[in-house]
Amino acid sequence: MEKKQFDVTGMTCAACSARVEKCVGKLQGVRSVQVNLLAGSMTVCYDERATNVEAIEHSVEDAGYGAHVRQEGETAAASGLERMRQEQDGMRRRWWWSLAFLFPLLYIAMGHMLGWPLPPFLTGDGHALLLALCQLVLLLPIMVLNRKYYTVGFKGLLRGSPNMDSLVAMGSFAAFAYGVYAVVRIGMGTGAGDWETVRRFAHDLYFESAGTILTLVTLGKYFESKSKGKTSEAITKLMNLAPTTAILVRFGMEKEVPVSEVRVGDLVRVKPGGRVPVDGVIEQGSGSVDESALTGESLPVFKQPGDAVLTATINRTGAFTFRATKVGRDTTLSHIIELVNEAASSKAPISRLADRVSAVFVPTVIAIAVVATAVWLLLGRPFDFALSIGIAVLVISCPCALGLATPVAIMVGTGRAAECGILVKSAEAFEKAAKINTVVLDKTGTITEGRPQATDVVSRTIERKELLAVLAALERLSEHPLAEAVLREAERLSVPRREADAFQVVPGMGVEGDVDGRHYRAGSLAFMRRCGADVTEYADEAEALANEGRTPLFLADEGGVLGLVAVADVVRPSSREAIGQMRRAGWEVVMLTGDNRRTAEAIRHELDIPHVVAEVLPQDKDREVLRLQGEGRSVAMVGDGINDAPALTRADLGIAIGSGTDIAIESADMVLMKADLRGAVTALRLSRAVLRNIRENLFWAFIYNIICIPLAAGVFYSLLGWKLSPMLAAAAMSFSSVSVVLNALRLRRFKPLASS
Repeated sequence: MEKKQFDVTGMTCAACSARVEKCVGKLQGVRSVQVNLLAGSMTVCYDERATNVEAIEHSVEDAGYGAHVRQEGETAAASGLERMRQEQDGMRRRWWWSLAFLFPLLYIAMGHMLGWPLPPFLTGDGHALLLALCQLVLLLPIMVLNRKYYTVGFKGLLRGSPNMDSLVAMGSFAAFAYGVYAVVRIGMGTGAGDWETVRRFAHDLYFESAGTILTLVTLGKYFESKSKGKTSEAITKLMNLAPTTAILVRFGMEKEVPVSEVRVGDLVRVKPGGRVPVDGVIEQGSGSVDESALTGESLPVFKQPGDAVLTATINRTGAFTFRATKVGRDTTLSHIIELVNEAASSKAPISRLADRVSAVFVPTVIAIAVVATAVWLLLGRPFDFALSIGIAVLVISCPCALGLATPVAIMVGTGRAAECGILVKSAEAFEKAAKINTVVLDKTGTITEGRPQATDVVSRTIERKELLAVLAALERLSEHPLAEAVLREAERLSVPRREADAFQVVPGMGVEGDVDGRHYRAGSLAFMRRCGADVTEYADEAEALANEGRTPLFLADEGGVLGLVAVADVVRPSSREAIGQMRRAGWEVVMLTGDNRRTAEAIRHELDIPHVVAEVLPQDKDREVLRLQGEGRSVAMVGDGINDAPALTRADLGIAIGSGTDIAIESADMVLMKADLRGAVTALRLSRAVLRNIRENLFWAFIYNIICIPLAAGVFYSLLGWKLSPMLAAAAMSFSSVSVVLNALRLRRFKPLASS
């Protein structure tokens, strides 16, 4: 199965994207097709044995649009942003030139109504033909400048797939055609001396309406494009983070080269203040690295040999050399950009209603315009009155607002999530997250740090550092996870290094060996009792620590117990706040852990978690999520994305917490780049905000058309005298699209309750 990205040109509204999806979806071998109107892109998944790129491109072209496959190495974000900039430049030029011709056109056509002076050769019935021809000459450049509406609009109309351009083209061309007819009648009236006819048609030219429609629509599209550009601001910021050069170390010499020349395995030097050009692992040196752009972590992280560094992070202090492990499109930054872009390109289920409406919207509007015109003619109204009604209906009914309602909110939402260190894989994830009422949390690596730490050192016989020095000497030869915690604590306190001899492991109990000529034993309470050591002196401390979920590790010599070190997988500092926020927001919180009930209860009391399920195997977590779903709950599973993969997949929403590993990205709907549970709260709250914004956009888009189409059709004219001119219709249509985009941009101001 092949998956390709295409750039699609010529789309202007939801009807266009629906037409492209329908045409490509009909091709044999095409499994799925997603068109992003906002980015002008299309993702097609197809069987290469049944169809190919050329057939897909031809299908889009037959629908009246352009398409070309995106080249390798060309990111979707970069392609979309460049095309958006080109469109903005073109529309800005078109608008300024249109305005240059529209001002004199409006002055000549409407100046006399406002008492503005006109040249003598343009006043009076005898000069009416010259006045009309001047208006026609000023309108023609505006039509040529905005000819895209006619070429695309009429082409779509002829192919049976009318779009927004079709409405604008029909409305403005109808005004132009009637104006030309009026010029002919003015000429005939002038020749025949029929001044009544001349005066009547001199006031019904409609050239200024056609020019104003085209200019205002172009202005609206320009503002819309500018606003849509802001929705991609987060992606732009991410793209701008990547450095363009790197300092390679070869044969002991440093050389600055373009990043494109860096290969996997190369040694790269990063100096103070420099950006990391590619992903890698530090081999020499150390530094404090600012990872805020990728993870949202505000404080720099100290990095030393063996630690991973990511593209675009900033080395604030120190200097180091690292070996490149991922370059080009394989780097974490590139992966993030593509994930954000793919999520923005995907569709939420809520958008299906807009898609269904858009598919029949334009033909329905054309029918309404024709019927409204015919009805007013049958009621005895003049042709110019009926024509203005039809033009107003065509122009005001642009489905842009409807088509933009969902994608702009999704794009702004995914961008804001990326700025908070949250990767959202699809638009559907937002909708699923907004419906969550139960949050299931894995303990190890999610609520806790994920690795044991020494929390307490208790001794009444020898100094604490001496106790740690002996214990570290024994544990240095052990492979037990608790040994790592003891060694890290000894290193943190700069305890002098000791060596152990005659080392032995007692399976399931502990270790023993000689340090500085004395024999020591280290291990569990059961090991101490087995060896005959009296633990009475430390029994109360050991019991209290065990009740808090900490594991006591005793040290004894031939004379008895010397003290103990408590080891635990400590709770992350942010977990208490995050769980409190979840409960205040109304989500029910459940903790799943494979630990014993004693440890689980200790953490439950510490964090005030309502429900805990302990001694659960990885494969049983999936069944626990299924049980909760069976009770009618919508479940979000938050885990590390490795042993929690089945539960992450089973849950209504999977959130992987950690550094964004491949397994996490595959299993989860959302990935938190920083190991901070508050990020899950931010993700869920942001999802609610995005879905609320989409509903607001769809509501106003529907309401706009429900109110404006009858108004333009003259439904209220007989009762209230309300009639919408084509020029006001064009302004209202442009405003509706821009207002939807501006409403979506409010999501950029979303503030997480805490740094995520």
